[in-house]
Amino acid sequence: MPSAIVKYVRFIDAMNRRLGRLVMYLIFPMMGVLLYATISRTFFDLPPIWTTEMAQMIMTAYYLLGGAYSMLLAAHVRMDLLYGSWAPKRRAFMDTITSCFLFFYVVILLYGGISSTQYAIEYNQKNFSVWAPPMAPIKVIMTIGILLMLLQVISTFFKELAAFRGKPIVEPSRDEGSI
Repeated sequence: MPSAIVKYVRFIDAMNRRLGRLVMYLIFPMMGVLLYATISRTFFDLPPIWTTEMAQMIMTAYYLLGGAYSMLLAAHVRMDLLYGSWAPKRRAFMDTITSCFLFFYVVILLYGGISSTQYAIEYNQKNFSVWAPPMAPIKVIMTIGILLMLLQVISTFFKELAAFRGKPIVEPSRDEGSI
């Protein structure tokens, strides 16, 4: 592979690894919000109107910003009827083909995310609820998460193509240990 592609793969993988490890801690603020809601509702009979939506928004950020990290670690779900019994070169070939379909899908998602974000900003869109938070911040986060996923799909495609050609892109030593 050309050095520019190798540098791209290493940069995107490193960026998504760092961001993914940071984003995974969003689970704690979400748990804090839900704990606050439970305690205030149970012990003080003061049900807050904002906690459910805030927890949903934090979970959305967690899920979408962590998607590229999940793909980087190959932690996503695969349907393995035949795949596990194939030779590594055949797996790399099929992964290359499926990456092309995934690329198309994520580009369509990105287009929709950008369109939805523009709408939310232009019309000051608010959620239809009692709290009525503005939707633009979470839609910006959504679009960034989809963009990161697109960049990771391209990185993964190049790694799979290199593996298929028999010249895998060797990454510098990294600590992927337990999360």
